Amino acid sequence: MTTELVHIGFGNIIAANKMVAIASPNSAPTKRLVQEAKKKGLLLDMTSGRRTKAVIIAENGYHILSALAPETIMGRVQTLHGGGDPKTITDEEDGGM
Repeated sequence: MTTELVHIGFGNIIAANKMVAIASPNSAPTKRLVQEAKKKGLLLDMTSGRRTKAVIIAENGYHILSALAPETIMGRVQTLHGGGDPKTITDEEDGGM
């Protein structure tokens, strides 16, 4: 099994197969998740001092801060898998969740 790596900005690279979710840092629930991860020592700040635009949640419980937008990271992951334009699911398509 090969490990696919994704560049998340400023020379930082993570394993694509270990990502569970990519979230915007602006919502209150995401802010709470980041604060809890920080308390537990599970927060990796890979922004190089820039503004956080995405929070990547890894399957090992780590939360990774990135200065790249979630759409940019998603596009890079899709490129790895040979996908074209990423399909965005609207609220109507996912049952309003």
